[in-house]
Amino acid sequence: MDRGATDRTLLSPERRRADRARLVDGVVDVLVIGGGVTGAGAALDAASRGLSVGLLEARDWAAGTSSRSSKLIHGGLRYLEQLAFPLVHEALQERSRLVTTIAPHLVRPLPFLLPLTAPVWQRAYYGAGVALYDVLGAALTADRGVPAHRHLSRRAALAEFPGLAPGSVRGAIRYWDAQVDDARHTLAVVRTAASFGAACLSSARVTGLVREGSGESAPVVGVRVADLTDGSSYVVRARSVIAATGVWSDDVGQMLGDSAPSLRVRASKGVHLVVPREAIDGGQFAGTAGGGATGGGPDEHRPGLILRTPTSVLFVIPWGEQWIVGTTDTPWVLDRDHPAASSQDIAYLLDQVNRVLRRPLTADQIVGVYAGLRPLLAGEADQTSRLSREHAVVTPAPGLVLVAGGKYTTYRVMAADAVDAATAGLPGVAPSRTARLPLVGAHRWAAVRNAAPDLAAAAGLPVETVGRLLQRHGDQVGAVLALAAADPALARPLPGAPAHLAAEVVQAVTAEGALHLDDVLTRRTRVSISTPHRGTESAPAVAELMAGVLGWDAERTGREVAHYEARVAAERESQRMPDDRTADAARLGAEDVRAAV
Repeated sequence: MDRGATDRTLLSPERRRADRARLVDGVVDVLVIGGGVTGAGAALDAASRGLSVGLLEARDWAAGTSSRSSKLIHGGLRYLEQLAFPLVHEALQERSRLVTTIAPHLVRPLPFLLPLTAPVWQRAYYGAGVALYDVLGAALTADRGVPAHRHLSRRAALAEFPGLAPGSVRGAIRYWDAQVDDARHTLAVVRTAASFGAACLSSARVTGLVREGSGESAPVVGVRVADLTDGSSYVVRARSVIAATGVWSDDVGQMLGDSAPSLRVRASKGVHLVVPREAIDGGQFAGTAGGGATGGGPDEHRPGLILRTPTSVLFVIPWGEQWIVGTTDTPWVLDRDHPAASSQDIAYLLDQVNRVLRRPLTADQIVGVYAGLRPLLAGEADQTSRLSREHAVVTPAPGLVLVAGGKYTTYRVMAADAVDAATAGLPGVAPSRTARLPLVGAHRWAAVRNAAPDLAAAAGLPVETVGRLLQRHGDQVGAVLALAAADPALARPLPGAPAHLAAEVVQAVTAEGALHLDDVLTRRTRVSISTPHRGTESAPAVAELMAGVLGWDAERTGREVAHYEARVAAERESQRMPDDRTADAARLGAEDVRAAV
Protein backbone atom coordinates (compact mmCIF):
# COMPACT_ATOMS: atom_id res chain seq x y z
CA MET A 1 0.00 0.00 0.00
CA ASP A 2 1.21 3.46 -0.85
CA ARG A 3 2.47 5.03 2.37
CA GLY A 4 1.35 8.46 1.19
CA ALA A 5 -2.25 7.24 1.06
CA THR A 6 -2.22 6.60 4.80
CA ASP A 7 -0.57 9.83 6.01
CA ARG A 8 -3.62 10.83 8.08
CA THR A 9 -3.20 7.70 10.20
CA LEU A 10 0.48 8.23 10.96
CA LEU A 11 1.31 9.06 14.59
CA SER A 12 4.68 10.56 13.70
CA PRO A 13 6.73 13.02 15.79
CA GLU A 14 5.75 15.74 13.30
CA ARG A 15 2.07 14.86 13.65
CA ARG A 16 2.34 15.06 17.43
CA ARG A 17 3.79 18.57 17.27
CA ALA A 18 1.06 19.68 14.87
CA ASP A 19 -1.68 18.10 17.01
CA ARG A 20 -0.40 19.81 20.13
CA ALA A 21 -0.43 23.19 18.39
CA ARG A 22 -3.99 22.58 17.20
CA LEU A 23 -5.20 21.69 20.69
CA VAL A 24 -3.52 24.65 22.37
CA ASP A 25 -4.82 27.17 19.85
CA GLY A 26 -8.43 26.03 19.49
CA VAL A 27 -11.53 24.57 21.12
CA VAL A 28 -12.56 20.99 20.31
CA ASP A 29 -16.07 19.57 20.44
CA VAL A 30 -14.97 16.54 22.47
CA LEU A 31 -11.78 16.08 24.49
CA VAL A 32 -11.07 12.54 25.69
CA ILE A 33 -8.80 11.79 28.66
CA GLY A 34 -7.29 8.31 28.63
CA GLY A 35 -5.53 6.44 25.81
CA GLY A 36 -6.67 2.94 26.67
CA VAL A 37 -9.10 1.11 24.41
CA THR A 38 -12.21 2.87 25.76
CA GLY A 39 -10.74 6.36 25.45
CA ALA A 40 -9.36 5.57 22.01
CA GLY A 41 -12.75 4.19 21.08
CA ALA A 42 -14.48 7.37 22.27
CA ALA A 43 -12.10 9.51 20.22
CA LEU A 44 -12.80 7.41 17.12
CA ASP A 45 -16.54 7.41 17.74
CA ALA A 46 -16.67 11.19 18.06
CA ALA A 47 -14.29 11.93 15.20
CA SER A 48 -16.09 9.57 12.83
CA ARG A 49 -19.32 11.52 13.54
CA GLY A 50 -17.63 14.62 12.14
CA LEU A 51 -16.81 16.26 15.50
CA SER A 52 -13.50 17.93 16.31
CA VAL A 53 -11.70 15.73 18.83
CA GLY A 54 -8.66 15.70 21.10
CA LEU A 55 -7.27 12.58 22.82
CA LEU A 56 -4.81 12.84 25.73
CA GLU A 57 -2.88 9.97 27.30
CA ALA A 58 -0.53 10.37 30.28
CA ARG A 59 1.92 7.69 29.18
CA ASP A 60 1.71 5.53 26.06
CA TRP A 61 -1.27 4.22 24.11
CA ALA A 62 -2.60 1.15 25.95
CA ALA A 63 0.07 1.55 28.66
CA GLY A 64 -2.36 0.51 31.40
CA THR A 65 -5.01 -2.19 31.46
CA SER A 66 -5.42 -2.30 27.68
CA SER A 67 -2.03 -3.95 27.09
CA ARG A 68 -2.22 -6.31 30.07
CA SER A 69 -5.41 -8.26 29.42
CA SER A 70 -5.93 -11.96 28.78
CA LYS A 71 -5.89 -11.09 25.05
CA LEU A 72 -9.43 -12.41 24.66
CA ILE A 73 -12.51 -11.07 22.91
CA HIS A 74 -15.29 -13.00 24.57
CA GLY A 75 -18.76 -12.88 26.00
CA GLY A 76 -17.68 -14.17 29.39
CA LEU A 77 -18.99 -17.70 29.76
CA ARG A 78 -18.88 -17.42 33.56
CA TYR A 79 -21.27 -14.44 33.54
CA LEU A 80 -24.08 -16.78 32.46
CA GLU A 81 -24.03 -18.23 35.98
CA GLN A 82 -24.62 -14.69 37.27
CA LEU A 83 -27.62 -14.45 34.89
CA ALA A 84 -26.00 -11.48 33.15
CA PHE A 85 -27.60 -12.39 29.82
CA PRO A 86 -27.73 -8.85 28.35
CA LEU A 87 -24.02 -8.33 29.12
CA VAL A 88 -23.05 -11.63 27.49
CA HIS A 89 -25.26 -10.99 24.46
CA GLU A 90 -23.81 -7.52 23.96
CA ALA A 91 -20.24 -8.79 24.26
CA LEU A 92 -20.83 -11.62 21.79
CA GLN A 93 -22.29 -9.19 19.27
CA GLU A 94 -19.14 -7.11 19.60
CA ARG A 95 -17.02 -10.24 19.19
CA SER A 96 -18.71 -10.93 15.86
CA ARG A 97 -18.17 -7.36 14.64
CA LEU A 98 -14.48 -7.41 15.57
CA VAL A 99 -13.83 -10.79 13.93
CA THR A 100 -15.67 -10.07 10.70
CA THR A 101 -15.44 -6.32 10.07
CA ILE A 102 -13.69 -4.03 12.56
CA ALA A 103 -10.33 -5.75 13.09
CA PRO A 104 -10.14 -9.23 11.50
CA HIS A 105 -6.34 -8.91 11.21
CA LEU A 106 -5.99 -8.54 14.99
CA VAL A 107 -8.99 -10.50 16.30
CA ARG A 108 -9.11 -14.19 15.39
CA PRO A 109 -11.45 -17.05 16.30
CA LEU A 110 -9.99 -19.43 18.86
CA PRO A 111 -11.34 -22.78 20.13
CA PHE A 112 -11.40 -23.60 23.83
CA LEU A 113 -11.92 -26.87 25.61
CA LEU A 114 -13.99 -26.85 28.78
CA PRO A 115 -12.83 -30.07 30.50
CA LEU A 116 -15.49 -32.12 32.28
CA THR A 117 -14.28 -33.61 35.55
CA ALA A 118 -17.50 -35.07 36.98
CA PRO A 119 -20.13 -37.55 35.72
CA VAL A 120 -23.22 -36.82 33.66
CA TRP A 121 -24.50 -33.73 35.54
CA GLN A 122 -21.55 -31.60 34.45
CA ARG A 123 -21.99 -32.35 30.78
CA ALA A 124 -25.67 -31.48 31.02
CA TYR A 125 -25.12 -28.32 33.11
CA TYR A 126 -22.16 -26.93 31.20
CA GLY A 127 -23.58 -28.08 27.88
CA ALA A 128 -26.75 -26.08 28.47
CA GLY A 129 -24.66 -23.04 29.35
CA VAL A 130 -22.49 -23.29 26.24
CA ALA A 131 -25.56 -23.85 24.05
CA LEU A 132 -27.06 -20.66 25.48
CA TYR A 133 -23.73 -18.92 24.84
CA ASP A 134 -24.01 -19.86 21.16
CA VAL A 135 -27.59 -18.64 20.98
CA LEU A 136 -26.76 -15.31 22.62
CA GLY A 137 -23.88 -14.88 20.18
CA ALA A 138 -25.98 -15.79 17.16
CA ALA A 139 -23.55 -18.63 16.60
CA LEU A 140 -26.06 -20.47 14.40
CA THR A 141 -26.43 -17.65 11.88
CA ALA A 142 -24.55 -17.13 8.63
CA ASP A 143 -22.52 -14.17 9.94
CA ARG A 144 -21.58 -15.71 13.28
CA GLY A 145 -17.81 -15.29 12.80
CA VAL A 146 -17.11 -18.43 14.87
CA PRO A 147 -18.36 -22.05 14.76
CA ALA A 148 -20.87 -23.57 17.17
CA HIS A 149 -19.86 -25.71 20.17
CA ARG A 150 -19.37 -29.47 20.14
CA HIS A 151 -19.30 -32.16 22.83
CA LEU A 152 -16.18 -34.35 23.00
CA SER A 153 -15.65 -37.76 24.54
CA ARG A 154 -12.75 -38.35 26.91
CA ARG A 155 -10.73 -39.88 24.07
CA ALA A 156 -11.47 -36.99 21.71
CA ALA A 157 -10.60 -34.43 24.39
CA LEU A 158 -7.23 -36.05 25.03
CA ALA A 159 -6.58 -36.29 21.29
CA GLU A 160 -7.18 -32.55 20.85
CA PHE A 161 -5.25 -31.59 23.98
CA PRO A 162 -2.76 -34.38 24.80
CA GLY A 163 -1.28 -32.31 27.62
CA LEU A 164 -4.33 -32.96 29.80
CA ALA A 165 -3.76 -35.54 32.54
CA PRO A 166 -5.86 -38.57 31.57
CA GLY A 167 -7.17 -38.96 35.09
CA SER A 168 -8.36 -35.35 35.28
CA VAL A 169 -11.00 -35.39 32.55
CA ARG A 170 -14.09 -37.37 31.62
CA GLY A 171 -14.66 -35.47 28.40
CA ALA A 172 -14.89 -31.86 27.25
CA ILE A 173 -16.97 -29.30 25.42
CA ARG A 174 -15.29 -27.38 22.62
CA TYR A 175 -16.58 -23.86 22.09
CA TRP A 176 -15.23 -20.78 20.33
CA ASP A 177 -14.30 -17.28 21.36
CA ALA A 178 -11.67 -14.97 19.89
CA GLN A 179 -8.20 -13.66 20.62
CA VAL A 180 -6.84 -10.13 20.23
CA ASP A 181 -3.45 -8.46 20.19
CA ASP A 182 -4.73 -5.92 22.70
CA ALA A 183 -1.98 -3.28 22.56
CA ARG A 184 -1.84 -3.26 18.77
CA HIS A 185 -5.63 -3.21 18.55
CA THR A 186 -5.81 -0.14 20.82
CA LEU A 187 -3.11 1.48 18.70
CA ALA A 188 -5.16 0.76 15.57
CA VAL A 189 -8.16 2.47 17.17
CA VAL A 190 -6.03 5.56 17.92
CA ARG A 191 -4.63 5.65 14.39
CA THR A 192 -8.10 5.31 12.92
CA ALA A 193 -9.30 8.20 15.08
CA ALA A 194 -6.33 10.21 13.78
CA SER A 195 -7.40 9.43 10.21
CA PHE A 196 -10.70 11.19 10.95
CA GLY A 197 -8.83 14.25 12.20
CA ALA A 198 -8.55 13.58 15.94
CA ALA A 199 -5.55 15.29 17.58
CA CYS A 200 -3.86 12.49 19.55
CA LEU A 201 -1.18 13.19 22.18
CA SER A 202 0.51 10.61 24.35
CA SER A 203 2.86 11.67 27.20
CA ALA A 204 0.27 14.36 27.99
CA ARG A 205 -0.86 14.09 31.61
CA VAL A 206 -4.02 15.89 32.69
CA THR A 207 -3.34 17.67 35.99
CA GLY A 208 -6.61 19.51 36.52
CA LEU A 209 -9.98 20.55 35.14
CA VAL A 210 -10.74 24.05 33.87
CA ARG A 211 -14.18 25.29 34.97
CA GLU A 212 -16.11 28.40 34.02
CA GLY A 213 -17.15 30.02 37.27
CA SER A 214 -17.36 28.38 40.68
CA GLY A 215 -19.67 26.01 42.49
CA GLU A 216 -21.03 22.59 41.62
CA SER A 217 -22.93 23.90 38.59
CA ALA A 218 -19.84 25.49 37.01
CA PRO A 219 -19.28 23.73 33.68
CA VAL A 220 -16.02 22.01 32.78
CA VAL A 221 -14.61 23.78 29.72
CA GLY A 222 -11.18 22.19 29.42
CA VAL A 223 -8.20 20.64 31.17
CA ARG A 224 -4.70 21.58 32.29
CA VAL A 225 -1.98 19.41 30.78
CA ALA A 226 1.64 18.61 31.64
CA ASP A 227 3.59 17.60 28.55
CA LEU A 228 5.94 14.80 29.58
CA THR A 229 8.13 15.18 26.51
CA ASP A 230 9.52 18.60 27.43
CA GLY A 231 8.12 19.52 30.86
CA SER A 232 5.90 22.31 29.55
CA SER A 233 2.27 22.87 30.50
CA TYR A 234 -0.75 24.21 28.66
CA VAL A 235 -4.55 24.31 28.62
CA VAL A 236 -6.83 22.50 26.18
CA ARG A 237 -10.38 23.82 25.87
CA ALA A 238 -13.39 21.75 24.87
CA ARG A 239 -17.17 21.90 24.66
CA SER A 240 -17.31 18.53 26.41
CA VAL A 241 -14.74 16.37 28.22
CA ILE A 242 -14.91 12.57 28.43
CA ALA A 243 -12.79 10.84 31.10
CA ALA A 244 -12.15 7.22 30.15
CA THR A 245 -9.40 6.57 32.65
CA GLY A 246 -10.22 3.10 33.97
CA VAL A 247 -8.73 2.48 37.40
CA TRP A 248 -7.78 6.17 37.54
CA SER A 249 -11.45 7.27 37.32
CA ASP A 250 -11.57 8.33 40.96
CA ASP A 251 -8.65 10.72 40.36
CA VAL A 252 -10.67 12.64 37.79
CA GLY A 253 -13.63 12.69 40.16
CA GLN A 254 -11.45 14.18 42.89
CA MET A 255 -10.51 17.05 40.55
CA LEU A 256 -14.14 18.17 40.88
CA GLY A 257 -13.77 18.71 44.61
CA ASP A 258 -17.11 18.97 46.38
CA SER A 259 -19.03 17.85 43.31
CA ALA A 260 -17.14 14.56 43.01
CA PRO A 261 -19.35 11.82 41.51
CA SER A 262 -20.78 8.91 43.47
CA LEU A 263 -19.33 6.52 40.88
CA ARG A 264 -16.49 4.50 42.37
CA VAL A 265 -14.12 2.09 40.68
CA ARG A 266 -12.19 -0.70 42.37
CA ALA A 267 -9.09 -2.25 40.87
CA SER A 268 -8.75 -6.01 40.53
CA LYS A 269 -5.31 -7.40 39.75
CA GLY A 270 -4.95 -10.00 37.04
CA VAL A 271 -1.60 -11.78 36.68
CA HIS A 272 -0.61 -13.81 33.63
CA LEU A 273 2.30 -16.15 32.93
CA VAL A 274 3.89 -16.70 29.52
CA VAL A 275 5.48 -20.11 28.89
CA PRO A 276 6.99 -21.73 25.76
CA ARG A 277 4.77 -23.72 23.43
CA GLU A 278 6.68 -26.93 24.21
CA ALA A 279 5.93 -26.60 27.93
CA ILE A 280 2.32 -27.70 27.33
CA ASP A 281 1.32 -30.29 24.75
CA GLY A 282 -1.76 -28.59 23.34
CA GLY A 283 -2.13 -30.69 20.23
CA GLN A 284 -3.85 -29.29 17.18
CA PHE A 285 -7.49 -28.84 16.23
CA ALA A 286 -8.09 -29.70 12.59
CA GLY A 287 -11.22 -27.60 12.09
CA THR A 288 -11.46 -24.28 10.27
CA ALA A 289 -12.73 -20.81 10.98
CA GLY A 290 -12.11 -17.34 9.62
CA GLY A 291 -9.17 -15.36 10.92
CA GLY A 292 -5.45 -15.07 10.61
CA ALA A 293 -2.95 -14.98 7.80
CA THR A 294 -1.49 -18.14 6.41
CA GLY A 295 2.21 -18.74 6.56
CA GLY A 296 2.32 -17.00 9.93
CA GLY A 297 3.90 -19.75 11.99
CA PRO A 298 2.00 -21.90 14.49
CA ASP A 299 -1.44 -23.32 13.87
CA GLU A 300 -3.97 -20.60 14.64
CA HIS A 301 -6.53 -23.15 15.83
CA ARG A 302 -4.46 -24.83 18.52
CA PRO A 303 -7.11 -25.03 21.28
CA GLY A 304 -6.93 -23.34 24.64
CA LEU A 305 -8.42 -24.39 27.97
CA ILE A 306 -10.90 -22.77 30.33
CA LEU A 307 -10.73 -24.18 33.86
CA ARG A 308 -12.85 -23.58 36.92
CA THR A 309 -11.03 -22.37 40.04
CA PRO A 310 -12.35 -21.88 43.59
CA THR A 311 -12.99 -18.17 42.93
CA SER A 312 -13.09 -17.62 39.17
CA VAL A 313 -11.83 -19.18 35.95
CA LEU A 314 -8.37 -19.87 34.55
CA PHE A 315 -7.42 -19.73 30.88
CA VAL A 316 -4.60 -21.53 29.08
CA ILE A 317 -4.36 -19.58 25.83
CA PRO A 318 -2.20 -20.27 22.76
CA TRP A 319 -0.24 -17.13 21.92
CA GLY A 320 1.96 -17.55 18.84
CA GLU A 321 4.86 -19.75 19.85
CA GLN A 322 3.87 -19.58 23.50
CA TRP A 323 1.03 -19.99 25.98
CA ILE A 324 -0.56 -17.44 28.29
CA VAL A 325 -1.78 -18.82 31.62
CA GLY A 326 -4.04 -16.59 33.67
CA THR A 327 -5.53 -14.96 35.47
CA THR A 328 -5.77 -14.05 39.13
CA ASP A 329 -8.60 -11.85 40.41
CA THR A 330 -7.63 -10.08 43.64
CA PRO A 331 -8.16 -6.56 45.03
CA TRP A 332 -5.33 -4.08 44.44
CA VAL A 333 -4.97 -0.82 46.37
CA LEU A 334 -1.31 -0.01 45.67
CA ASP A 335 0.49 1.68 42.74
CA ARG A 336 -1.80 1.68 39.71
CA ASP A 337 0.77 2.64 37.07
CA HIS A 338 2.88 -0.47 37.58
CA PRO A 339 0.94 -3.28 39.32
CA ALA A 340 3.27 -6.01 40.48
CA ALA A 341 3.00 -9.78 40.41
CA SER A 342 4.21 -11.55 43.54
CA SER A 343 5.58 -15.05 44.01
CA GLN A 344 2.25 -15.88 45.66
CA ASP A 345 0.39 -14.95 42.45
CA ILE A 346 2.74 -17.08 40.36
CA ALA A 347 2.48 -20.06 42.71
CA TYR A 348 -1.34 -19.83 42.62
CA LEU A 349 -1.45 -19.94 38.82
CA LEU A 350 0.98 -22.86 38.64
CA ASP A 351 -0.98 -24.77 41.27
CA GLN A 352 -4.30 -24.28 39.48
CA VAL A 353 -3.10 -25.21 36.01
CA ASN A 354 -1.07 -28.19 37.20
CA ARG A 355 -4.23 -29.83 38.52
CA VAL A 356 -5.16 -30.78 34.96
CA LEU A 357 -1.82 -31.07 33.11
CA ARG A 358 -0.02 -34.33 32.39
CA ARG A 359 3.38 -32.62 32.78
CA PRO A 360 3.34 -29.98 35.53
CA LEU A 361 4.59 -26.51 34.72
CA THR A 362 7.50 -25.28 36.81
CA ALA A 363 8.61 -21.76 37.68
CA ASP A 364 11.83 -22.09 35.67
CA GLN A 365 9.77 -22.59 32.48
CA ILE A 366 8.20 -19.14 32.78
CA VAL A 367 9.38 -16.75 30.05
CA GLY A 368 7.36 -13.69 30.99
CA VAL A 369 4.97 -12.38 33.64
CA TYR A 370 2.62 -9.41 33.43
CA ALA A 371 0.01 -7.89 35.70
CA GLY A 372 -2.91 -5.66 34.82
CA LEU A 373 -5.74 -3.97 36.69
CA ARG A 374 -9.40 -4.39 35.79
CA PRO A 375 -11.60 -1.36 36.52
CA LEU A 376 -14.68 -2.76 38.26
CA LEU A 377 -17.67 -0.75 39.37
CA ALA A 378 -17.65 -0.81 43.18
CA GLY A 379 -20.69 -2.36 44.81
CA GLU A 380 -21.72 -4.31 47.84
CA ALA A 381 -19.67 -7.43 47.09
CA ASP A 382 -16.43 -7.96 48.98
CA GLN A 383 -14.82 -10.09 46.28
CA THR A 384 -13.66 -8.36 43.11
CA SER A 385 -14.62 -11.48 41.16
CA ARG A 386 -18.26 -10.68 42.02
CA LEU A 387 -18.19 -7.00 41.07
CA SER A 388 -19.98 -5.88 37.92
CA ARG A 389 -18.32 -6.01 34.50
CA GLU A 390 -21.05 -3.72 33.18
CA HIS A 391 -20.17 -0.11 32.51
CA ALA A 392 -21.57 3.18 33.71
CA VAL A 393 -21.69 6.62 32.15
CA VAL A 394 -22.26 9.58 34.48
CA THR A 395 -22.23 13.38 34.12
CA PRO A 396 -21.04 14.69 37.50
CA ALA A 397 -20.76 18.28 36.27
CA PRO A 398 -21.85 20.11 33.13
CA GLY A 399 -19.33 19.47 30.38
CA LEU A 400 -17.78 16.36 32.00
CA VAL A 401 -18.67 12.72 31.32
CA LEU A 402 -17.12 9.78 33.16
CA VAL A 403 -17.25 6.28 31.66
CA ALA A 404 -16.02 3.37 33.75
CA GLY A 405 -16.31 -0.38 34.25
CA GLY A 406 -16.97 -2.72 31.38
CA LYS A 407 -14.52 -5.06 29.68
CA TYR A 408 -12.19 -4.90 26.70
CA THR A 409 -14.65 -6.68 24.41
CA THR A 410 -17.35 -4.03 24.84
CA TYR A 411 -15.09 -0.98 24.48
CA ARG A 412 -16.95 0.22 21.37
CA VAL A 413 -20.34 0.22 23.12
CA MET A 414 -18.88 2.06 26.10
CA ALA A 415 -17.32 4.63 23.80
CA ALA A 416 -20.56 5.24 21.88
CA ASP A 417 -22.53 5.65 25.12
CA ALA A 418 -19.98 8.16 26.43
CA VAL A 419 -20.04 10.21 23.23
CA ASP A 420 -23.84 10.16 23.21
CA ALA A 421 -23.80 11.62 26.73
CA ALA A 422 -21.09 14.16 25.91
CA THR A 423 -22.88 15.48 22.83
CA ALA A 424 -26.43 15.48 24.16
CA GLY A 425 -26.48 19.29 24.08
CA LEU A 426 -24.85 19.70 20.69
CA PRO A 427 -27.24 20.12 17.74
CA GLY A 428 -27.17 17.90 14.67
CA VAL A 429 -24.77 15.24 15.98
CA ALA A 430 -24.89 12.05 13.89
CA PRO A 431 -25.36 8.65 15.55
CA SER A 432 -22.40 6.33 16.13
CA ARG A 433 -21.07 4.63 13.00
CA THR A 434 -18.28 2.51 14.47
CA ALA A 435 -20.18 -0.81 14.41
CA ARG A 436 -19.33 -1.15 10.71
CA LEU A 437 -16.10 0.85 10.58
CA PRO A 438 -12.89 -1.12 9.82
CA LEU A 439 -9.77 -0.06 11.70
CA VAL A 440 -6.41 0.77 10.18
CA GLY A 441 -5.02 -2.48 8.79
CA ALA A 442 -8.42 -4.07 8.11
CA HIS A 443 -9.65 -2.34 4.95
CA ARG A 444 -7.88 -4.64 2.48
CA TRP A 445 -7.43 -7.60 4.81
CA ALA A 446 -9.32 -10.01 2.55
CA ALA A 447 -6.89 -9.20 -0.26
CA VAL A 448 -3.67 -9.64 1.75
CA ARG A 449 -4.44 -12.20 4.44
CA ASN A 450 -3.23 -15.11 2.28
CA ALA A 451 -0.54 -13.17 0.44
CA ALA A 452 2.43 -14.05 2.67
CA PRO A 453 4.16 -16.31 0.08
CA ASP A 454 3.96 -13.69 -2.67
CA LEU A 455 4.95 -10.80 -0.41
CA ALA A 456 7.82 -12.82 1.04
CA ALA A 457 9.14 -13.73 -2.41
CA ALA A 458 9.04 -10.10 -3.52
CA ALA A 459 10.75 -8.88 -0.35
CA GLY A 460 13.31 -11.67 -0.10
CA LEU A 461 12.13 -12.57 3.42
CA PRO A 462 11.00 -15.87 4.96
CA VAL A 463 7.28 -16.62 4.57
CA GLU A 464 6.96 -17.06 8.34
CA THR A 465 8.37 -13.57 8.91
CA VAL A 466 5.89 -11.95 6.54
CA GLY A 467 3.05 -14.01 8.00
CA ARG A 468 3.83 -12.60 11.43
CA LEU A 469 4.00 -9.08 10.00
CA LEU A 470 0.56 -9.55 8.46
CA GLN A 471 -0.88 -10.58 11.81
CA ARG A 472 0.54 -7.47 13.45
CA HIS A 473 0.05 -4.87 10.70
CA GLY A 474 -2.73 -6.19 8.46
CA ASP A 475 -2.95 -4.37 5.14
CA GLN A 476 -0.35 -1.86 6.41
CA VAL A 477 2.32 -4.54 6.02
CA GLY A 478 3.53 -2.81 2.85
CA ALA A 479 4.79 0.13 4.90
CA VAL A 480 7.06 -2.15 6.94
CA LEU A 481 8.24 -4.05 3.89
CA ALA A 482 9.01 -0.77 2.11
CA LEU A 483 11.26 0.30 5.00
CA ALA A 484 13.08 -3.04 4.81
CA ALA A 485 13.47 -2.72 1.03
CA ALA A 486 14.86 0.82 1.28
CA ASP A 487 17.50 -0.13 3.88
CA PRO A 488 18.72 -3.76 3.99
CA ALA A 489 19.79 -3.26 7.62
CA LEU A 490 16.12 -2.88 8.52
CA ALA A 491 15.32 -6.28 6.98
CA ARG A 492 17.38 -8.00 9.68
CA PRO A 493 15.84 -9.57 12.80
CA LEU A 494 16.29 -7.75 16.08
CA PRO A 495 19.05 -9.09 18.36
CA GLY A 496 17.46 -11.37 20.92
CA ALA A 497 14.06 -11.18 19.20
CA PRO A 498 14.26 -12.95 15.82
CA ALA A 499 10.47 -12.81 15.35
CA HIS A 500 10.71 -9.04 14.80
CA LEU A 501 12.42 -7.00 12.09
CA ALA A 502 14.39 -3.83 12.68
CA ALA A 503 11.96 -2.11 10.29
CA GLU A 504 9.20 -2.56 12.85
CA VAL A 505 11.08 -0.30 15.25
CA VAL A 506 11.28 2.48 12.68
CA GLN A 507 7.60 1.96 11.85
CA ALA A 508 6.78 2.19 15.57
CA VAL A 509 8.39 5.64 15.77
CA THR A 510 7.36 7.10 12.41
CA ALA A 511 3.78 5.78 12.26
CA GLU A 512 2.75 4.36 15.63
CA GLY A 513 3.57 7.10 18.13
CA ALA A 514 6.36 5.34 20.07
CA LEU A 515 8.34 7.90 22.09
CA HIS A 516 10.37 5.66 24.42
CA LEU A 517 12.22 2.36 24.31
CA ASP A 518 9.65 0.80 26.64
CA ASP A 519 6.86 1.72 24.19
CA VAL A 520 8.47 -0.43 21.50
CA LEU A 521 9.62 -3.41 23.55
CA THR A 522 6.45 -3.70 25.64
CA ARG A 523 3.57 -2.64 23.39
CA ARG A 524 4.50 -2.21 19.69
CA THR A 525 6.19 -5.59 20.04
CA ARG A 526 5.89 -8.04 22.92
CA VAL A 527 9.60 -8.64 23.36
CA SER A 528 9.31 -7.74 27.06
CA ILE A 529 7.15 -10.80 27.82
CA SER A 530 7.98 -13.17 24.97
CA THR A 531 11.74 -13.59 25.47
CA PRO A 532 13.58 -15.09 28.46
CA HIS A 533 15.75 -11.95 28.73
CA ARG A 534 12.55 -9.83 28.67
CA GLY A 535 14.00 -7.41 26.18
CA THR A 536 17.34 -6.56 27.76
CA GLU A 537 19.33 -8.22 24.93
CA SER A 538 17.34 -6.27 22.34
CA ALA A 539 17.29 -2.91 24.15
CA PRO A 540 20.62 -1.41 22.92
CA ALA A 541 19.90 -2.16 19.26
CA VAL A 542 16.30 -0.93 19.47
CA ALA A 543 17.40 2.26 21.23
CA GLU A 544 19.96 2.94 18.48
CA LEU A 545 17.28 2.52 15.82
CA MET A 546 14.97 4.90 17.67
CA ALA A 547 17.80 7.40 18.18
CA GLY A 548 18.36 7.58 14.45
CA VAL A 549 14.75 8.66 13.89
CA LEU A 550 14.16 10.79 16.99
CA GLY A 551 17.55 12.47 17.06
CA TRP A 552 18.63 11.17 20.46
CA ASP A 553 22.22 11.79 21.46
CA ALA A 554 24.39 9.17 23.17
CA GLU A 555 23.36 10.34 26.66
CA ARG A 556 19.64 10.10 25.90
CA THR A 557 20.06 6.72 24.20
CA GLY A 558 21.97 5.35 27.18
CA ARG A 559 19.36 6.72 29.58
CA GLU A 560 16.56 4.94 27.73
CA VAL A 561 18.43 1.63 27.92
CA ALA A 562 19.26 2.14 31.59
CA HIS A 563 15.62 2.89 32.43
CA TYR A 564 14.46 -0.21 30.60
CA GLU A 565 17.02 -2.48 32.24
CA ALA A 566 16.08 -1.09 35.67
CA ARG A 567 12.40 -1.76 34.95
CA VAL A 568 13.07 -5.39 34.02
CA ALA A 569 15.24 -5.88 37.12
CA ALA A 570 12.54 -4.37 39.36
CA GLU A 571 9.86 -6.60 37.85
CA ARG A 572 11.98 -9.71 38.35
CA GLU A 573 12.60 -8.69 41.96
CA SER A 574 8.91 -8.04 42.59
CA GLN A 575 8.07 -11.53 41.32
CA ARG A 576 10.30 -12.99 44.03
CA MET A 577 8.45 -11.13 46.78
CA PRO A 578 5.90 -13.02 48.92
CA ASP A 579 2.92 -10.64 48.79
CA ASP A 580 1.41 -7.54 47.19
CA ARG A 581 3.03 -4.96 49.47
CA THR A 582 6.56 -6.26 49.15
CA ALA A 583 6.13 -6.83 45.40
CA ASP A 584 4.82 -3.28 44.98
CA ALA A 585 7.76 -1.85 46.91
CA ALA A 586 10.22 -3.78 44.75
CA ARG A 587 8.56 -2.70 41.50
CA LEU A 588 8.61 0.96 42.57
CA GLY A 589 12.39 0.69 42.79
CA ALA A 590 12.48 1.51 39.06
CA GLU A 591 11.31 4.97 38.09
CA ASP A 592 9.02 5.41 35.09
CA VAL A 593 11.02 6.81 32.18
CA ARG A 594 8.55 9.69 31.79
CA ALA A 595 9.03 10.72 35.41
CA ALA A 596 12.48 12.05 34.52
CA VAL A 597 10.93 14.98 32.60
